[in-house]
Amino acid sequence: MPITTLNAISPIDGRYRSKTNSLAPYFSEEALIKYRVQVEIEYFIALCEIPLPQLKDFNSNLFEDLRTIYKSFSTEDALSIKKIESVTNHDVKAVEYFIKEKFDALNISQYKEFIHFGLTSQDINNTAIPLSIKEALNNVYIPKFLALKEKLKDLAIEWKDVPMLARTHGQPASPTRLGKEVEVFVARLNQQYQLLETIPHAAKFGGATGNFNAHNVAYSHIDWKVFGRNFVQDVLGLHHSFPTTQIEHYDHMAALFDNIKRINNIFIDLDRDVWTYVSMDYFKQRIKKGEVGSSAMPHKVNPIDFENSEGNLGMANAVFEYLSSKLPVSRLQRDLTDSTVLRNIGVPFGHTLIGFESTLKGLNKLLLNTDKFAEDLENNWAVVAEAIQTILRREGYANPYEALKGLTRTNEKINQLSIANFIDTLEVSDAIKTELKAITPSNYTGI
Repeated sequence: MPITTLNAISPIDGRYRSKTNSLAPYFSEEALIKYRVQVEIEYFIALCEIPLPQLKDFNSNLFEDLRTIYKSFSTEDALSIKKIESVTNHDVKAVEYFIKEKFDALNISQYKEFIHFGLTSQDINNTAIPLSIKEALNNVYIPKFLALKEKLKDLAIEWKDVPMLARTHGQPASPTRLGKEVEVFVARLNQQYQLLETIPHAAKFGGATGNFNAHNVAYSHIDWKVFGRNFVQDVLGLHHSFPTTQIEHYDHMAALFDNIKRINNIFIDLDRDVWTYVSMDYFKQRIKKGEVGSSAMPHKVNPIDFENSEGNLGMANAVFEYLSSKLPVSRLQRDLTDSTVLRNIGVPFGHTLIGFESTLKGLNKLLLNTDKFAEDLENNWAVVAEAIQTILRREGYANPYEALKGLTRTNEKINQLSIANFIDTLEVSDAIKTELKAITPSNYTGI
């Protein structure tokens, strides 16, 4: 059976592939292989630039030829490495052999034993993977996140003067403004984004048990710790973790996943609020010709985008939660559980991307039903009781809360007239009565 989106096991590679394509250059098997090749090549070049005695005569003009190996990396190259792996049964060793073949083709085979010199496979994996995450964040995730956040910011401005009935515990409460309610989400997202930018993309690079044993025994006069730090930080643009065991601690990676999970939670909170507003008829939704809302009820236009987003962000968070709790835990120097787990990093990013696009699509379909906002405010004059009793407190009026409680906690309809009649019974000046009567559900919206 040919592999297509129709027979993919995961929906992120099947039904939703068009929404997750942008992540393939960072989290696919081919991408992982390419990043490993990149680290190996850059490591060899760094050894030449120390320079090691055996590499001091290496022609630096060939550096760009070496970099072309990963810069022009193709699917055919990845398949060649997978073919080698079918024999070696070791994915990183297959990369090493592939590069050695390239050295043979460039007639520089006398230098090829310095490919992967002194390293363990985790020196490659624990630099390649955080590098792929960093670039996926910068090139895919953050632009999508900022576009969605910008849309919310625009809506907060557009709706800043729309009064609406607030609800606490689902019950009518002090009125607010729709724009402010959206602005709350923008502020929350801004704070989490600031935290996101402070989390290092950490990488381990130090040999079989993190101590540069092999490097040091071969060239004891070189400060390998400084070399490792400079290579990881200056060449790869990552944060060098030191000391380590055979593997990266993954503590910073766990912090990143927890941060993204919090961002997703904020969007889930938004999805549920907007879904509720749609159910309250505060929003209509733009109808696309030919679309069906329900297979049985022709009139329905369901808030499916927000439901789709909530579901996908929840899936993402479940995997992020596991990654952040599992990765920092490993037996002694290491066990292999991190290796198979790390291959799933693209999964929660894929579901997150689907969620972002669904929320943005849903927001772009919203149509404000101003009549419903006004109707709910007009039907809930009881909410101005807070304002009245607060002004009465200011004026030293005896037991104002109790007086308003007696008025509002009845089964009788509270409207503008009953509020005005109540105000007329108060023993306060005409100026205060005028002040109180000027308060309406539509203008009692705070600051």
